[in-house]
Amino acid sequence: MRWRDVDHEACAVTLAAEVIGDRWSVLVLREVLNGVRRFDDIQGHIGVSRSVLAQRLRDLIAAGVLEKREIRPDGDRARHEYRLTAMGRDLQPVMHALMDFGDRWLTGRDEPTVVVRHRGCAAQVHVTSVCDAGHVIDDPRELYGEVGAAPPPAVPGPTAAPDLPADASR
Repeated sequence: MRWRDVDHEACAVTLAAEVIGDRWSVLVLREVLNGVRRFDDIQGHIGVSRSVLAQRLRDLIAAGVLEKREIRPDGDRARHEYRLTAMGRDLQPVMHALMDFGDRWLTGRDEPTVVVRHRGCAAQVHVTSVCDAGHVIDDPRELYGEVGAAPPPAVPGPTAAPDLPADASR
């Protein structure tokens, strides 16, 4: 099967973009990943209208990325907060990669706007691609995709990628 024969409506990237492909949804996820969980706090920090935020929260809940929890701080009236589900937590490296991309190419600054650190040792964290054999891939041209292919059996040593069209690495 060739890439051009793939049903793009069933493509994993298409499906993921349906969940987080909107600017406001991405910013809501950024807030929740950074510990901002209440509606008014999210709304105030990203500057979105209340109706747009309410719809994005409903969409992220319906998609299974967030869950809405009732809280009662100090016996006060019931309030709600938004928490990441396991699916939502799996978006952390995606968000981190977007941040790294923005820092490198879009902010015009020589240093990151936010540094993500490991709680265990305080070292800076970076998003990397690592193959199942443990190789760190720094150049995306070292990667190739196989449409509908099952994982190949482990082969010791480096293997050659299949012949790809000249523009396949872009």
